[in-house]
Amino acid sequence: MAGHERARCQLGNWEAEAGNMEQAVKHWTIAASCGCYRSMQELRLWFGIGVVSRESIDSNLKAYNNSCVEMSSEARDTFIRLYIDYL
Repeated sequence: MAGHERARCQLGNWEAEAGNMEQAVKHWTIAASCGCYRSMQELRLWFGIGVVSRESIDSNLKAYNNSCVEMSSEARDTFIRLYIDYL
């Protein structure tokens, strides 16, 4: 939980499996605000079911997008293009 987005996402998954949706959404929210794609997808999924509110999904999407913008760089974009071409 000390700053690792994927760990937070997994904690959210475990909480959801245990039926603790409030805790699951909290974990996914924290991870999504750090740029975790899988957590954002979980939030979108649960929004579609009606567990996550419109206000929550809007604020999470904004935080997720801001985090992604902060992480972007020309070197990273070049690496991703080269990696995709390599595959």
